[in-house]
Amino acid sequence: MQYRTLGRTGVQVSTLALGAMNFGAIGRTSQDEATAIVDAALEAGINLIDTADMYGQGESEELVGKAIAGRRDDLVLATKATMPMGDERNHQGSSRRWLVTALDDSLRRLGVDHVDLYQIHRWDPSTSDEETLSALTDLQRAGKIRSFGSSTFPAYRIVQAQWAAREHHLGRYVTEQPSYSILQRGIEAHVLPVTEEYGLGVLAWSPLASGWLSGAVRAGQEISTSRSVFAPERFDTTLPYNHARLDAVEQLAKVADEAGLTLIQLALGFVTAHPAVTSALIGPRTLDHLHAQLAAADTVLSPDVLDAIDVIVAPGIDLAPHEKFDTPPALLEPSLRRR
Repeated sequence: MQYRTLGRTGVQVSTLALGAMNFGAIGRTSQDEATAIVDAALEAGINLIDTADMYGQGESEELVGKAIAGRRDDLVLATKATMPMGDERNHQGSSRRWLVTALDDSLRRLGVDHVDLYQIHRWDPSTSDEETLSALTDLQRAGKIRSFGSSTFPAYRIVQAQWAAREHHLGRYVTEQPSYSILQRGIEAHVLPVTEEYGLGVLAWSPLASGWLSGAVRAGQEISTSRSVFAPERFDTTLPYNHARLDAVEQLAKVADEAGLTLIQLALGFVTAHPAVTSALIGPRTLDHLHAQLAAADTVLSPDVLDAIDVIVAPGIDLAPHEKFDTPPALLEPSLRRR
């Protein structure tokens, strides 16, 4: 396992980090299975575990908490807030009112007195940067969080938050967690240059492109990934953008074969090769998935292989741009651009 400094925090984290979204109802992963995955990940050298309150409406945090009991100080623990937790209208967002409550709830479910990294899961357009950063700074000073970061923020919002922290003399985001893979390279054009400029650590989620780069999605075979069950439209190869992804996967598989690598090794090696990326978040549902992904822990892609990838999917290009999660709200909701 390789290690890198998480932004400018001085904290050393593994280049592969364990994402726990699949723990619980989402991935149908039991406590015993989750604990076995955590055990194997830590034994392999992974020292960062990332979860969120909304994964299974708290279930993932509970499973993680039980899995790490007795060894909390051996790992870097990260969670997130802002996504809806139930139907109450104020049980979401990044207001001080909600973040204080949401963090206490997360700490209780995790069974710890602090988290190392607390992340704003999505930018909340209804709450000012000053309000959010002020609350996070106070929670940090109270010892409940060590550092805080953003997740899936548009580049301009990352910049704005840095300026707001400076203007109001508040703590600042020290990490960003964007979606990044060979098939979704758009952040290379805007987000990653900004994170490098401000010295933010980058925890890349979905490096296997929701299973497209796991080896389970190939031409001529039935697609049976767990993600295809509840989001079938993302894997319908009769749709032009999915057909383009399938073509890219077939070409990438040839590049991997010629380099003596699995497709997973190629995909994870690509993400961790970018100088702005600190860690790639893997989200295994089973031990077999974990071991297949751990095989990429020491993968270093040669310049020739990286050049071949660039030919298949050009730098800065998203093959499925409609699946971006950092689109400005006004582009999604007509009323926001017409009133």
